Amino acid sequence: MTRLKHEALALPGDILTALALLTRLPVHRIFAVDFTRGAGASWAYPLAGLAPALIAAGVIALTSLMGLAAGAAAAFGLLTLIVTTGALHEDGLADCADGFWGGHDRDRRLEIMKDSRMGSYGTIALVMSLLIRWYLMTGIVAQGGWLGPLLAVATLSRATMPLLMAALPNARGSGLSASVGVPERATVALGLLLAVLGAFALTGADALAPILWTAVGVTTVAAIARTKIGGQTGDVLGATQQVAEIAALAAFSAL
Repeated sequence: MTRLKHEALALPGDILTALALLTRLPVHRIFAVDFTRGAGASWAYPLAGLAPALIAAGVIALTSLMGLAAGAAAAFGLLTLIVTTGALHEDGLADCADGFWGGHDRDRRLEIMKDSRMGSYGTIALVMSLLIRWYLMTGIVAQGGWLGPLLAVATLSRATMPLLMAALPNARGSGLSASVGVPERATVALGLLLAVLGAFALTGADALAPILWTAVGVTTVAAIARTKIGGQTGDVLGATQQVAEIAALAAFSAL
């Protein structure tokens, strides 16, 4: 009973922790953020994804009202997502692309992933990710009724990160992912439940396909990460979010 009470009291703080970790919003300057909760706060990652998505939605709405075409509005919305998250997930995608396909063994791949310089694989992955996301977002914005899908994508893609944190061992033993720790199954389940229920609440039955496509994307990244480096790192988690976001956007676009 005492533990349940403690967990309940920690819920609001977990949201602030998730926001401070996954965005560049200055929550840590305004509120007391408890980073010691670590993986225990990862259930709130989907909720943290709503903040940059809502800001991006405001930008898309404003630019659309100004008369900009769907492509331009989507471009400004995508730029807003990148700025508000500090390109955290994009950086992970680029590092994974460089390391996974630039190294010939596990240790060399991890070494490349830690290097701040970006190589050819990382550049190609980043450019393709931006182009694909912009193209899919443009189609969704042009169709109208885009707010629900964009918010659902934000929650679904970030619910995948705690899942990989629990499913795969940390491959490096240090870094951001290792410092956060391993979430309990209940924590992972809560985050997934919030994301799935939120997606259905935001988009109705249309949420089913994006959920399934996201699951396929996450499974693919997990399999590649296990093969290439034997587990996950912070970069792998960032890459997972990017792949999940593309998968969910593609599913909504196809609808």
